[in-house]
Amino acid sequence: MNKKSEEFFRRMLEFLPSTEAAYRKSIATYGELLETIIIEDIFMHEIIKLLREERNIELLGSIFKYFEEISNDEDAHLINIFSITVLEILGNDRSILRTARNYMGPKTIELQIEADRDLGRKI
Repeated sequence: MNKKSEEFFRRMLEFLPSTEAAYRKSIATYGELLETIIIEDIFMHEIIKLLREERNIELLGSIFKYFEEISNDEDAHLINIFSITVLEILGNDRSILRTARNYMGPKTIELQIEADRDLGRKI
């Protein structure tokens, strides 16, 4: 895992401290940090929950501001992992995606549309 990915996981744990036990358990279970599993099964589960409830608007704003930073980063590995986990999952539920778009920046929206196209989803 590169430094950008390490930074991503650190920041996500700061945003979502309630996920730390599951994060550590996943590493213990698999013997290593499996990026896609932790993002999909742990972080995105919490983010989807936040989007459904849409009560903690400040936290959602901070998370998606960070997602916009990632979307504008030049690290190909981080962008790829971000696209195939975070952005694809957001596209799985159109109502969640509509809510998420209220918080997304322009580059994040662009990458999310691209992720949907890559999956063959109609936009």
